[in-house]
Amino acid sequence: MSSHQSTNLKARVLQLECHFTWGLNKNDRDLKDLLTRLEEQLNLTLGGETGVARTYSHMGFVKFLLGSNTEALSYFERSVELTKSHGDDCYKLLVVAYGDLAWLHYHMGSFAECESYLNKLSNIKEKYPIVPYAEVLGEKGWTFLKFSRKYYKWAKVCFSEALKLDPDDSEWNAGLAIVLHRTEPTFQDTPNSTAINQLRWAIDTNPDDDVLKIYLAIRLLGQNQYKEAESLVEKALERSPEHPHVLRYVENYFQGQGSVDRSIALLTKTLEKVSSKAFIHHQLALCFKKKIINLKKSGRQHLEKEEILHSQEQCINHLKTAVELNPYFVIAMSELALQYGQSGDVYKAEQMFQNAFEAAKTIRDNYQSVLLCYAEFQQYCMRCEPAALKHYIECLKINPNSYKGKRCAENLTKIAKRRIRNDPQDGEAFGILGIVHKEKGKKQQAIKYFEKALSYVDNEDYLSDLSELKISLQ
Repeated sequence: MSSHQSTNLKARVLQLECHFTWGLNKNDRDLKDLLTRLEEQLNLTLGGETGVARTYSHMGFVKFLLGSNTEALSYFERSVELTKSHGDDCYKLLVVAYGDLAWLHYHMGSFAECESYLNKLSNIKEKYPIVPYAEVLGEKGWTFLKFSRKYYKWAKVCFSEALKLDPDDSEWNAGLAIVLHRTEPTFQDTPNSTAINQLRWAIDTNPDDDVLKIYLAIRLLGQNQYKEAESLVEKALERSPEHPHVLRYVENYFQGQGSVDRSIALLTKTLEKVSSKAFIHHQLALCFKKKIINLKKSGRQHLEKEEILHSQEQCINHLKTAVELNPYFVIAMSELALQYGQSGDVYKAEQMFQNAFEAAKTIRDNYQSVLLCYAEFQQYCMRCEPAALKHYIECLKINPNSYKGKRCAENLTKIAKRRIRNDPQDGEAFGILGIVHKEKGKKQQAIKYFEKALSYVDNEDYLSDLSELKISLQ
């Protein structure tokens, strides 16, 4: 092939709509964990024939990212076979699969095969000249939704655009419902919330999707619509009593109701049915953590001492198993470190926190979660307020508007106000309130607190830092 032909072929490949051209970064996800989840989905044959074909495409791309070109090729070819079995109306669905194969063959130096698939794509475009196709937008949406939560906003855009072309498609409606459920905080729900309305519509277009029913039930709890929520859960469990995803999210529903023991029983049952067990062990640990809190709040903890100790042991064991199964499960590592600290094993806690920080840096995710847990460890386990303050502030600055950022702001505010009650001239405490308000974007309140802090502080280094913070707001 001449240099001109190679350049032309590369230009055509770069214009494809496929996994390779959608800007997916392999560092945004633990690929081995994603592969395990995809294999689990394949074993359960979730999503019907279309869903299975899509899963093979996802697996092919992950295999490529892991360096296994031959396996990737096999998975992409299997996706094409399954898609073709849909009959004469399957060709729009083949756009992504043919694109993947063209791109992979180009990457492997198989230029004739690459050109063959590019020609097949040209034939599809001649037959169906209106682009973009809803099918391509939908496949792109599912890819973003499956690959990493960092791409959820793009998944939402894709599903929304696909539905403009085909408003009644059950798959795209389900995809949009899922991404809205995952991105919109439940505490912001109103009777007419976007997530609730979309979930209702998605269930209407696909009454057999029992996972969507559980999502809606969880949201209805926040609206105190217990009767409808309970009815949805009963229907889902009646239709899909063994479906691991239904059982997994029913556990979240029971937790919302406070039924911890029912959650533990369901999750234990789910463990027997899924290959991706790390997530379930983490959820079980959180259930036992909730049980410990409930027992301590009952006012009978002296009578429930053995049950509390048993629950603490179970919580730690499930977290250890989760981390063993997934060494990059940062949230589980942080929680395990915190549990070690609460049980008095400070050495193990520090060691696990360092592992969590390293893992978070490696996968470039969940660093804020580790900081929050470490700050709480310093405050409540080590009783070291300066270290707690340092890490709360660092955590807050990463994203003040996230749930973790708001938790940090609340904790910092409580510490500062307690100190001011004890000493109305505590300049550092006023400085903390200034930082909280600065990160929240409340400039005038921040300046007011910084001015108060400057009037009381006599430490020159701290005075200089506060002055710089104040100046940056003016």
